[in-house]
Order: sequence, then C-alpha cells, then structure tokens
Amino acid sequence: MGIKFAILTFPGTNCERDMYHCITDELRQQAEFICHDESCINALDPFDVILLPGGSSYGDIPAPGVMAVTTGIFSALRKAAEEGKLIFGVCNGFQILVAAGLLPGSLLCNTMSRFICKTTPIKIVRNDSAFTNQYEAGQVVNYPIAHMHGRYHCDDATLHQLQQNGQILFTYEDNPNDSTANIAGITNKAGNILGMMPHPERAVDMLLGNADGLPLFKSIVSA
Repeated sequence: MGIKFAILTFPGTNCERDMYHCITDELRQQAEFICHDESCINALDPFDVILLPGGSSYGDIPAPGVMAVTTGIFSALRKAAEEGKLIFGVCNGFQILVAAGLLPGSLLCNTMSRFICKTTPIKIVRNDSAFTNQYEAGQVVNYPIAHMHGRYHCDDATLHQLQQNGQILFTYEDNPNDSTANIAGITNKAGNILGMMPHPERAVDMLLGNADGLPLFKSIVSA
C-alpha cells in the first residue's frame, strides 16, 4: 500500500507542490493536502508522515510561524507528534515547529538582514536517523536555501543538549546566515520530528541540476 504523506498548507504556503511532486512522482507514494483549518483531532490519523512545506504563512506576521500555530490542524499535529509519527518541516515549516515548541531554539533574521536564495553545501552529521539513513555520515550535499529569518539560535544549555542527544542532523559547510554551531537542521529528542531551513524538496530531479535531496525522502520511506 505504500506510505501515506499529509502535506499541511497554511495561507502563504508556497512550496506544497514541490513536496507533492517529490512524494508522488519521484517516490511513487501517496500524498494529500490537508488545510490549516481542519479542526478534527483525528485528521492526521490516516497518515504515516506529516510534511510542513515552506513559504510565508500569514505573511510572517507578527513573526514567522506564530499564526500557523493557532490554527485548527495543530491539535491533530500535536497528537501525531505524541504518537511518534514522522513530522518534517522545511523553512517556514521549521519556523512553525519551533514556534509551536515541538523543536527547541528560535529562528532569527539573517545577520546581514536580507533574503538569501542560493544553493549551499550541507553536511550530513548523522546517517542513523529516520531522515538520513540513505546518506553517508559526513557526506556533503547541495541543497537550495531561500529565507530571511533562517538564522538558528539557541542558548548554550540547549546547544549542549542538542549535541549530547545527537539531535543535529545537518550543518552548513559555509554558514550563510550565522546560525549557531552552523546548524541547518535538527530533530526533537525522540528523533521523529525534523526541522531544517534548506529545501531538499527542490533538489530531487536532475532536470533541475541536483537530486541531492531525494535520499532524504527515500530515508523516510525506508524508516
């Protein structure tokens, strides 16, 4: 029957089609869009994996991710998180997961106070997770980034916990936004929730010149 993915959409989401293409065309798995105003606590029960794509939910007002957390779908998302389902947030999706307290730290404006859009080298720190098992540990891949508020920040105590628990899965090789400890992507302590600023879903087809992101999604299916 395959794996069934839910792709959550909010007003301002703009990367949901990228995710859908990756899941249905590249992986040949099932995917369905789930609207932010779905208030049934069991709305995500039929799905194995929940994806939060990029964009600018609610125009990033008053801050990225804050308004999305107040929507109806979050009761179902929190339930899915507690049940240990795999949840993956990219860019604005990462911001939403942090705003919801499902991932630690905060995402601040880039140090240079401008939007960054380019492809950048990313290091796979660990390959024994549900999200990286199709990579090699230490492998360097190229993912696109496109963000204004992408600078990951946390205090020293939180950073120590992330390092001790092996929650840092991705780091920048050439830190574009001055993120703490070069962090590009982290999981929760349980390892079932991943948030990252780079866009692996934009690097899944050689027609675009880069398929380095495809193993991440294959890792999810494998897990």
